[in-house]
Amino acid sequence: MSIRHGLLALLERGQMYGYQLRAAFEESTGSTWPLNIGQVYTTLNRLERDGLVRSLPEHEGGQRPYEITDAGRADLALWFVTPISRNDRPRDELSIKLALALTTPGVDVRAVVQTQRGATMRTLQELTRLKYTSDRPEDLPWRLVLDAMMFQAEAEIRWLDHCETSLVRHRPAAPTARSGSPPEVVERADEEAHR
Repeated sequence: MSIRHGLLALLERGQMYGYQLRAAFEESTGSTWPLNIGQVYTTLNRLERDGLVRSLPEHEGGQRPYEITDAGRADLALWFVTPISRNDRPRDELSIKLALALTTPGVDVRAVVQTQRGATMRTLQELTRLKYTSDRPEDLPWRLVLDAMMFQAEAEIRWLDHCETSLVRHRPAAPTARSGSPPEVVERADEEAHR
């Protein structure tokens, strides 16, 4: 999620200061991506530097509201019509973890898959439970975020099933014939190793 564009979208609703932006962001996403207030103010500073928002005079309570500029509106409009590229997303830690588990001696890859599947199933159950806690129309953005997370968990479980099937089918490469060893000796050794 682009915090930058999330804040611009919230400022399109009207002027807000940092804590209001954080609360509105968490409300809009059902607190599924909590924001650190430091992230909010760092992002606001960059947006102001880039001319996409402007800060307004402080209120009596010391809060400084921000508002979106025309350049910020144009940037936000472009973001909404631009598809998200798979290349723009962070690396998939689980894929990397399994790839490394396959090549690291002493790692029980099936146990890694099973442990992850169990954790993902528990997450999916919790997301399903959360989804049905409210049916108010104003909760639609939050329910859509939960739906996306549920679909991602379901896809991860299917992928883990595929990984497990691939592991069952996986046979280590047969030893290569050493110079001077007849191929049938290597084949017999391979057969004995798989008994």
